[in-house]
Amino acid sequence: MNVAPIPGVPVVDAVDLRREYGTGSACVVALADATCRIFSGQQIALMGPSGSGKSTLVHLLAGIDTPTSGTVTWPALANEPHLRPGPIGVVFQAPSLLPPLTVVENVALPLLLGGASGAEGTAAAREALALLELDTLADKLPEELSGGQAQRVAIARVLAGNPKLILADEPTGQLDHETATRVIDVLIAATDASGAALLINTHDPVIAARFSVHWSMHDGALITTSEQATTRC
Repeated sequence: MNVAPIPGVPVVDAVDLRREYGTGSACVVALADATCRIFSGQQIALMGPSGSGKSTLVHLLAGIDTPTSGTVTWPALANEPHLRPGPIGVVFQAPSLLPPLTVVENVALPLLLGGASGAEGTAAAREALALLELDTLADKLPEELSGGQAQRVAIARVLAGNPKLILADEPTGQLDHETATRVIDVLIAATDASGAALLINTHDPVIAARFSVHWSMHDGALITTSEQATTRC
C-alpha cells in the first residue's frame, strides 16, 4: 500500500521511548527515554559509538521492536498497521537476502508481498538496481555476490518500494569509500526526488556531514538538542 504522508505531520513520532533487556541487577538500558520526531523530507545522520543504542532506536522507529515504555506512532502515514513492506523501508547492517532467489527476485519480493503484479515488481526492481549500478547482477544468486554487492542489493530492495521513511542502519559499513559515497548519493537523491524522510546510522563523519540534521547517541541517550537524557533502570 502506497500511503501519502499528511503535510506538516510527523512521519514518525516517538515519545519517551525506553528499551530495557533483563531485570533487576541484570537490567541493561539499550535506549533511555528518547523523544524525537521525523518529518517528510528530513535527512538525518545519527552518530554514536557501537553499543550506544542506535540500532535499537531504528528498530523501534520502524515498528520492528516494542518499547519497554513510551510510544511510537506514524501520524503522517495514518498509523498504517502494515508498515513493511510499504511506507517504511529498513536497510539493516547485514543484507539478509534470500539464498534461493536471484538478485532481481530479492528486490521485487517486498513489492509482490505488497500486492504488485509480477511485471510491476520486476520493472521497479530493475529500475532500483540500475540506480545502484547493479544491472549486470540481476540474474545472479546471493552466493555469487561480494558482501558489498549484497548490501547494495538490499538498499535497492528498499528503494524499489518508494517508501516514505527510510531507516538505514550502518548501510555503508561493508562498502569501500568510493562505493559508499555513491550509495549515499543515491539515497539522498532518491529522498530528494520523492520527499521521503531518511535517517541513517553512521560512524563516518564525512558521510554525516552531508546531512542537514545531526543526532547523536551515547549510553542509550538520544541527543537531538542540548539536553542530555539520563539512563536508569
